[in-house]
Amino acid sequence: MVPFSILDLSPVAEGSTIRQSFDGSKRMAQKAEELGYNRFWLAEHHGMPGVASAATSVVIGHIGAATSRIRIGSGGVMLPNHSPLVIAEQFGTLEALFPGRVDLGLGRAPGTDMRTAQALRRNMEAGAQSFPNDIVELQHLFSPADEGQIILAVPGHGASVPIWLLGSSLYSAHLAGMLGLPYAFASHFAPESLFDAIGIYRDRFTPSATLDKPYVMVGAMGAVADTDEEAQFHFTSAQQQFVNLRRNVRGPFPRPRNDMDDFWTPMEKMNVENTLRYAVVGSPETAEKKLSQFIKDTGADEVIISMPIHDIEARLKSVELFATLPSFQKVS
Repeated sequence: MVPFSILDLSPVAEGSTIRQSFDGSKRMAQKAEELGYNRFWLAEHHGMPGVASAATSVVIGHIGAATSRIRIGSGGVMLPNHSPLVIAEQFGTLEALFPGRVDLGLGRAPGTDMRTAQALRRNMEAGAQSFPNDIVELQHLFSPADEGQIILAVPGHGASVPIWLLGSSLYSAHLAGMLGLPYAFASHFAPESLFDAIGIYRDRFTPSATLDKPYVMVGAMGAVADTDEEAQFHFTSAQQQFVNLRRNVRGPFPRPRNDMDDFWTPMEKMNVENTLRYAVVGSPETAEKKLSQFIKDTGADEVIISMPIHDIEARLKSVELFATLPSFQKVS
């Protein structure tokens, strides 16, 4: 048994509004807290009509105000899009509002296409190259202020905000190990380097003031329903979304389909199924078999699940059914 957490993008479902997306995220977080999930994280993406969590810290505040115990945070903030001082102020503010509940997960990718990245008014290449230094700067900004310190994060200095590194390649595995930080791997959409990355992280881990031993969180897409067929039906929304990303087709999160074969080509099907190989889709019995094997294979300390389901009631049902699995460790 390991703790389960949820990764949410406040999906803008086809036929719904952004306000309904935020309400769906709130309801999902409240349900997760009720059932004993560990964290509810939101991810920064920009310029995507199907994703409403671009202003990530603002949406985290919305979730924090609607809950009382579950940990809240980012999975992640794309640090090259921001100055470390701004992020220290934002998450220092969140920690002051919701003490002891806030996590700051950091990623190195822009979370968007390159034109939108340029519109964010940051030098993306320089931002990516300075990523390690920016993390160290963030740690300093969160530390108690030194006497005479000129640059202060207010709020932020002295805030107890755990920093996580997120990765979909080997880069952040090396860095998280070197800095002694907890590490989350994006195996829900980048499975190729999963085992190499967590192996590097564990081998290179250096104890720090933050963490005395490695802590690995792994990601999985998920859709659990009463039957395998119903779960697979709901999961066709995510499959369509991945095809659309590769086709550079932007739109809201699509409704599920009864038949994917009239939507994707055989090559697209092969690519999407490979990308989503760790997805946990099916009845509770089917889901437990796949998820327990995934946990055993990775030795993960925690699992974070993204539930890309169009209908909010079906999404909430999936949250409930995941919590019934024998692998689920309830957090009080």
